[in-house]
Amino acid sequence: MHKRNTFSERWLAYFLLAPQLAITLVFFIWPASQALWQSVLEEDPFGLSTRFVGLENFGRILSNEHYLHAVRVTLVFSAAVTTSGIAIALLLAVMADHVVRGARLYRTLLIWPYAVAPAIAGLLWFFMFHPTVGILAWLLGRIGIVWNHELNGAQAMLLVIVAATWKQISYNFIFFLAGLQAIPRTLLEAAAIDGASPAQRFWKIVFPLLSPTTFFLVVVNVVYVFFDTFGIVHAVTEGGPGQDTTILVYKVFKDGFIALDLGGSAAQSVVLLLVVIALTFFQFRLVERRVRYA
Repeated sequence: MHKRNTFSERWLAYFLLAPQLAITLVFFIWPASQALWQSVLEEDPFGLSTRFVGLENFGRILSNEHYLHAVRVTLVFSAAVTTSGIAIALLLAVMADHVVRGARLYRTLLIWPYAVAPAIAGLLWFFMFHPTVGILAWLLGRIGIVWNHELNGAQAMLLVIVAATWKQISYNFIFFLAGLQAIPRTLLEAAAIDGASPAQRFWKIVFPLLSPTTFFLVVVNVVYVFFDTFGIVHAVTEGGPGQDTTILVYKVFKDGFIALDLGGSAAQSVVLLLVVIALTFFQFRLVERRVRYA
């Protein structure tokens, strides 16, 4: 029988919850409700006139070819960053888990990039791939590859994918390393005694036991790509060349703060929120069924 912990005074529980509830209300619920209300309005850039238009803003953006192009770009960007970020982090975590000498140094160096702000991460890779002064662009030129992400849309997309992936690898690495260290060594030793190769031990024992961690990171990485990569895109390409790197979150900013289409921008933010909710729901309903909890 489990003993249930209770507060002797009910007001204490409310008092302890109040700061978090206030932060959620002020920084999440209130802005979301404002965006939802603005999405059904048509406002002039100076806020002098407002007209209720219902779902007209949603119909306009969903029939706009530029917006649909941003949706396709976001899907490609999201799939590339999530897949590569998780795969590389898992590889690094497995390698770091086997290091004996200098393990703490390697783990510290692999965690550091997570402390870098997205815009700074984007600028670091921007200067390394700069067509004129970038060391990586110069090395590519030595092997016959002309690099200029300011003119080549595919190269610009590759650059923001690399920057966004590099920024998120450390976060994924922390969780994978913790998951690996939680796996009982006796299981791996027993499998080795039975003749299982390192690859068989990984795919038959380690990876299935890491499935809860992997599932969690897939959800977190999708949310990261849809929202937190704005700083990288803004610092590196500003959505260009053309609109080849204009992802949904950047288009919300571009249409709202540059084009001053307040109603359309609010409608885009609502659609973006609904897309992320739908993807998260899909992951929990379908993908989680294959997750094995030890």
